[in-house]
Amino acid sequence: MNTSSEWDLVVIGSGPAGEAASMRAAKGGLRVAMVEGLPKVGGNCTHLGTIPSKALRHQVRQVVRHHRNPVLQSITELPQAMEWPNLIERITDVIASQVQVRSGFYFRNRVKVFTGHGSIMAPGKVRVEDDQGREWVLETRDILLATGSRPYHPENVDFSHPRVYDSDTILSMSHTPRNIIIYGAGVIGCEYASIFTGLGMRVDLVNSREHLLDFMDTEISDALSYHLREQGVTIRHGEEYIAVEPDEEGVTLILKSGKRLRADALLWSNGRSGNSQQLGLENVGLEANSRGQLAVDERYQTAVPGVYAVGDLIGWPSLASASYDQGRFCAGMICGEEEQQVRHVPTGIYTIPGISSIGPTEHELTEAKIPYEVGQAFFKNLARAQITGERAGMLKLLFHRDTLELLGIHCFGYQATEIVHVGQAVMSQPAPHNSIEYFIKTTFNYPTMAEAYRVAAINGLNRLRR
Repeated sequence: MNTSSEWDLVVIGSGPAGEAASMRAAKGGLRVAMVEGLPKVGGNCTHLGTIPSKALRHQVRQVVRHHRNPVLQSITELPQAMEWPNLIERITDVIASQVQVRSGFYFRNRVKVFTGHGSIMAPGKVRVEDDQGREWVLETRDILLATGSRPYHPENVDFSHPRVYDSDTILSMSHTPRNIIIYGAGVIGCEYASIFTGLGMRVDLVNSREHLLDFMDTEISDALSYHLREQGVTIRHGEEYIAVEPDEEGVTLILKSGKRLRADALLWSNGRSGNSQQLGLENVGLEANSRGQLAVDERYQTAVPGVYAVGDLIGWPSLASASYDQGRFCAGMICGEEEQQVRHVPTGIYTIPGISSIGPTEHELTEAKIPYEVGQAFFKNLARAQITGERAGMLKLLFHRDTLELLGIHCFGYQATEIVHVGQAVMSQPAPHNSIEYFIKTTFNYPTMAEAYRVAAINGLNRLRR
């Protein structure tokens, strides 16, 4: 066992939160060590989650675009390589590129990377054990936990069966199902429903709630439901499972309503749990909640001084973008900067078409008794959308009737996750510069999708003048 006492900060987990914390701490002059359980840096975000699923989505969008475009159909043929294993093989290049870039960050900033399982031995001590049985003890002033989350596994579902998958193991699926059941219609479930149906699979999307993504604006949620059904997804609301019965030929999902759904495979996407197991929390008197998450204060410090936690391990908002900022802000405060929190986080949902929003919904504004008005731009009327053929979708602006302050942005359709940032920048400005009048006075490139802001702002102001 090797002992090293040269560290100011030891970070466990090299996903977005851990990486950002390591880089910020290193630039602040701290001696930083990174502990990563996977063979290469990047965490689950790079190897199993965000990057692979978004790379898959991009490829499937090309398939969907090909099917819809008669010009493309006349000059090219869809490659037979659109089988699931071939798609997975193609995204390995993206993952490898990400690993190369992120490995360079650690090298240039002189952050030492230890590959192996990391756990807390005692206050200020982290044990690292690799798969060859070698051990290191890292003595440090502070410890930052950024171990992320994993798919939730109920005990009565056999995830070792080759027909039953979660959002991590689906990437290792070796066949292309003709039909698939997705249990859980949250963000991950809806994204994979879009991917599978885009490949021509028959999809049953089972939702335990009464509406898809009920935290979203109702109009946007309804639009997603419509387009998923139009693409061939069967959505079953208000359903809960009793049992999952896999066999050699497929999977049967038995529901409390008495329904029995049959498919070639099942993707379980019903919840996630923080990766707090085997972290040695008991050695410093810490305990995770029932979802495996740790409680932290406004400085991202746990109940134990010198032990911090960020990212999915602490829960909301469980987004890679927010996790990155949490790690950066936490390390900044460790370096002596003023307290800073992650706020006003945009939601990005990579369905086909995509969704993005920031700010309150109409329901929330109504509940708060805030007088608001709505401005809309339908993509089917935009020149850029007509050129690209991406006519489905809309941009919806919510603004104060009296001050014209931009309160919320809700977008569904092509490039939604890019479009939202134009409005986000305006929302963050102090009054009166956060008014929707900005979009009236600003000249947008033409034709662009961003032009939807001008159209929506004019639409909203016209409603006030009726």
